[in-house]
Amino acid sequence: MSFLKSDTPIDLVKHLVVMAVATAALVFGFFFVYLPLTTNHGETIVVPKITGMNQADLEDYLDERNLRYFVDDSSYNPGTRPFTVLNQDPAPGEKVKEDRKIYITVAMRNPPVIKMPKLTDGSEKNAQMIISSYGLTVGKLIKVPDVRQNQVLRQLVDGKEIAPGSPIAKGTRVDLEVGDGLGNQEFAVPNLINMPADEAMTLLVGQGLQLGETFYQEPQDGETEGTVVKQRPVATPGATIRMGQLVDIWVAGKAPLSEVKD
Repeated sequence: MSFLKSDTPIDLVKHLVVMAVATAALVFGFFFVYLPLTTNHGETIVVPKITGMNQADLEDYLDERNLRYFVDDSSYNPGTRPFTVLNQDPAPGEKVKEDRKIYITVAMRNPPVIKMPKLTDGSEKNAQMIISSYGLTVGKLIKVPDVRQNQVLRQLVDGKEIAPGSPIAKGTRVDLEVGDGLGNQEFAVPNLINMPADEAMTLLVGQGLQLGETFYQEPQDGETEGTVVKQRPVATPGATIRMGQLVDIWVAGKAPLSEVKD
């Protein structure tokens, strides 16, 4: 007991030293002995690869490795068996502590149902991009006679038209009915011979036809410069043409400077 007395400055120093040593021992014991024993400090487990496994096999597989799993999300993949693990976090090879949860994404049994997007009145290319972005599949491209070239006229599933907003399962094949730019209306080939070239072009546009190539040649006897002297197809009796088709013309005279190529 005489050691605890602090009658002299030396005794006081002894007491302070004892208290400091005791405090250091407590701190050392708590952080370097107690905590490691209770938290398995320094002991880690390498995360195994579980993608591609079936969810039903995970419980025992991870329990043997002192790990757990939690289904964080699900996704539909038409080429994958239902309940197959698609993604995992943490990734394989990472080191974690015991009893760590591995968050997984699994494949759904049935595809989710979404609303059918509107594809009509837009271009064929734009429709294909929309189909892919909605998780649908591009089916057949059916060309039909119509002057609206490459424009989607109807959207079909299993041969039947499907309206925008209708329920449809992801992965469904959607067929597109697309205009071929020609149309199905036939009429007599217009006669452009001896017409001024600009009037001939206006006539073609007015009848839903397209000007093809324009050729220029030296005027022959009786031909007026700047007029159409030949055309293809020829306007013979009984000859017909469909809307959207091309008509080539030959014009008497030299080509305008704006059309002369270097």
